[in-house]
Amino acid sequence: MTLPLLSIPMRHFLEVARSGSVNQAAARLFVASSAVSRQIAKLEDSLGTPLFERHARGMALTAAGERLAAHLRNAQLDIEQVVEQVRDLGGQRARRIRMACTEGFAGHFMPLVMRSFETANPGCQLELHVGSPDGVSALLARGETDIALKYVVAPEPGLKIEHTATAPVYAVLRPDHPLARQRVVSVADAVRYPLAVGDRGVTARQLFDQACSLQGLQYHALFVSNFSSVLLPLLRTPDVMLSGLLTVMHLIDAGTVVARPFAEAPLQQRRLQVLALEGRTLPPLAQDFVRHLVSAIASAGRRKLGRARAAAA
Repeated sequence: MTLPLLSIPMRHFLEVARSGSVNQAAARLFVASSAVSRQIAKLEDSLGTPLFERHARGMALTAAGERLAAHLRNAQLDIEQVVEQVRDLGGQRARRIRMACTEGFAGHFMPLVMRSFETANPGCQLELHVGSPDGVSALLARGETDIALKYVVAPEPGLKIEHTATAPVYAVLRPDHPLARQRVVSVADAVRYPLAVGDRGVTARQLFDQACSLQGLQYHALFVSNFSSVLLPLLRTPDVMLSGLLTVMHLIDAGTVVARPFAEAPLQQRRLQVLALEGRTLPPLAQDFVRHLVSAIASAGRRKLGRARAAAA
């Protein structure tokens, strides 16, 4: 949505901040690149401080630029919220919730949550963007989503935590796997078997690698992917897959896999967080969705982890 209440220099500044490029901003604004550069220079001159660092590969915000961009993004979201409220008063039910999550939640958990929420709130519009952990945070920072769900291992500046819960990394196994008979498995147990792991940008892989490093253990991964939906169909006994509980909950319920927690502390310290943009108050419907999502997360946390079965003769 364009910001008609902002000056042209402010609108041009915000577009360059989003894209990191004068040329890309000009294309989105349907103006010449030189016009965007002039407006940015005009704004910096009026504020008496540089807002960007100019690099060969693009424009990077200075500390002053970051602060101004954060304020303008919140202003944009506030305007959109007011516009939707005005539409509601006029009978146009613009009831949209924009969400983002990482891939592990998208295959089964989030569709169930979205359907049950829509059933209880007919007429709402639910949008879900699936991305990498960093990509999901960037969508929030740019004001392009209202709510984000992801795993975290450290706090992220500029984001507000709406809900947080422990989200250990589990060893996911077929029910006839030898380790399925154990209540807890160790990293040393797991590396004795073929491993299916996420790539190095996935938090489960990062924590597993950290635990291996602390114990001087090495492993060879049989399958590697940044998508759990690729790894799950590949899982056979005696493979071990690293995963969060919400990713495999439906398969545990179906009896096709079991999940076992790791003994090592690093693999138990991951957090699952529902996030929003700092400084922004979510619209009432989005707040309702957060409560619905938190309830679904809590319910999943009470599920059983699956029963082992004897191996076939």
